[in-house]
Amino acid sequence: MPTQAGQTGHAGYEPGRGTRLAQAFRWHVPLMTLAALMAVVAVVAIVGIVVDDRVLTGLPIWAKPTKFALSILLYSVTWAWFISQLTRLRRTAWWMGTVAAVFLGAEMVIVVGQVIRGTTSHFNGTTPLNAALYQMMGMLIVVVWVATLVVALIMFRNPGPDRARNLAVRAGSLVALVGMALGFLMTLPTKQQIAEDSPFTGAHTVGLPDGGPGLPLLGWSTVAGDLRIPHFVGMHALQLIPLLLIGLELLARKVTLLRQEKVRARLVAVAVVGYLAELALLTWQALRGQSIVRPDLLTGLTFTGIVVCVGAGVLAALRAGQGRSARPARSLSTQSS
Repeated sequence: MPTQAGQTGHAGYEPGRGTRLAQAFRWHVPLMTLAALMAVVAVVAIVGIVVDDRVLTGLPIWAKPTKFALSILLYSVTWAWFISQLTRLRRTAWWMGTVAAVFLGAEMVIVVGQVIRGTTSHFNGTTPLNAALYQMMGMLIVVVWVATLVVALIMFRNPGPDRARNLAVRAGSLVALVGMALGFLMTLPTKQQIAEDSPFTGAHTVGLPDGGPGLPLLGWSTVAGDLRIPHFVGMHALQLIPLLLIGLELLARKVTLLRQEKVRARLVAVAVVGYLAELALLTWQALRGQSIVRPDLLTGLTFTGIVVCVGAGVLAALRAGQGRSARPARSLSTQSS
């Protein structure tokens, strides 16, 4: 169990003891253990892509474990660090992180197990066992989503001294929850599946069956809509939005205007609104059965409008900061979430 923050450092260790890797591991042992296991799974899966020539739904059979392992690795490390920074309700957050780690680990066991069996883990109701495993995965991810939501809400009870950092971390977590929820759109049966009484329920491709031409490695459809795209983009707001804030703080060393907390906060706010707008556009595009690489005029105009609005927001944020006294930027590593 972690100790209360402020007693022995970030997560129950005394600063300066042990290697940095060991200290990072103590951010949240269950989540970091999962991250380490996912690193191993990713390496094994990449080897599998090379040596195993089996193909499933148009991709190497080990492609899904590779992508899932890398995504869960990022999720685990990010949330472990966030939880380590909490000062309030930390015990509750620790347990929610532990629940998420256990259930995500169980999901990966099913994903890898189905690959070993030579079949799909998702949307598969071809046998009672396959159907039960798919239903179990659905229940597991619902629990992970709820646990993540609880930790995200706890972060609002742990304000730090810098509004830009608070906004980046909180908004990133909430947008990630939206991205995770978008995955449930893929569980709905397609019209063709209903008409044919198919044993498969749900698909990631919209407009055509799964398994058609797709982008290398990612597999995103190049001929139809693909719900994996907004799902992916939304989930990784958890990393991308805080990374934007880190970039602004690094630029503040050379750009005086960015040393103002209000300017950084406004820029992050503009980025969050733009990110949500782009996420909505990607979801709309996928639901219309339109490939990410073949946008129509309406999609192009909408994207252009988003870019123009974000650009205008950035200029407004910078102009509002002109003439204000600059304050030195603090490192994100000192943030208490």
